[in-house]
Amino acid sequence: MKYILMMTFPLASWRTQRLDLWPMEDQKRHMEFLKRFNQELIKAGEFVRTEGLGGPEQMKIVRATKNATPAITDGPFPESKEVLAGYWVIDVESPQRAYELAARASAAPGRGGEPLHMPIEVHPVMFSKVGDDV
Repeated sequence: MKYILMMTFPLASWRTQRLDLWPMEDQKRHMEFLKRFNQELIKAGEFVRTEGLGGPEQMKIVRATKNATPAITDGPFPESKEVLAGYWVIDVESPQRAYELAARASAAPGRGGEPLHMPIEVHPVMFSKVGDDV
């Protein structure tokens, strides 16, 4: 079954705690962890896709107006408590395995090598392309 593991980051600390503000050694340690994690997923046959996302200052919310034209709101969004920083789509045998992988991603090293313990949302993927059964 496929799951999406969504890496969230507290919006309140985005400006002072985001990755590009970390010491270079900490950035390197974090990125090496992510590369190793991805390679382990690939080797296990569980990797589907991963993406890092732009920060909240690049995000938009789009709603259709009554005449179906887009109404666009710039970010960051004060009503949000967290921002989606990136995600993995994995294909694993059980929900428990998805939870194990999410816990490993949550423990990615942060400043000083300390585990981030960031929240990772785990959602089942109901279908991944038009025409797939739910």
